[in-house]
Amino acid sequence: MSAAMTRGVVFVHSAPPALCPHVEWAAAGVLDARVHLDWTNQPAEPGTVRGELSWQGVAGTGARLASALRGWAKLRFEVTEEPSAGADGARWSHTPRLGIHHAVVGVHGDVLVGEDRLRAAVQASAGDGTALLTELGAALGQAWDDELEPFRYAGDGAPVRWLHQVG
Repeated sequence: MSAAMTRGVVFVHSAPPALCPHVEWAAAGVLDARVHLDWTNQPAEPGTVRGELSWQGVAGTGARLASALRGWAKLRFEVTEEPSAGADGARWSHTPRLGIHHAVVGVHGDVLVGEDRLRAAVQASAGDGTALLTELGAALGQAWDDELEPFRYAGDGAPVRWLHQVG
């Protein structure tokens, strides 16, 4: 039985220009295809650039892309993977300050939080509503969204390149 196919996007929100070839090589290694992003200046952080890469491949490709990119501390990125047959979607967010966050994403784009994580959040908050909101924010990746939001808007209108995974 063949693996389910899916697609997604790598959003490099900010990278030092010297890191760009390394990002492309890392993505190429995962996708088994030549990768070239159209890098543009990132106005949210002068001196850095941004780029986007749309991809298609087997389910799990998003996780492999995020793993390949997370080793560079100066890189801000998100990797998305759409839901596919038998697999939920996912989003990996990385910032230099926070590291990486993984979220399961349902078919309608909502972040899904498992019951064990919800129980842990309720238990950790000990009935304190503010503490519960903090715990739920951590489960949803709110700190990553807050930090990446200015970089997301700065990228509106940037070119996107589609790549298909070979094999």
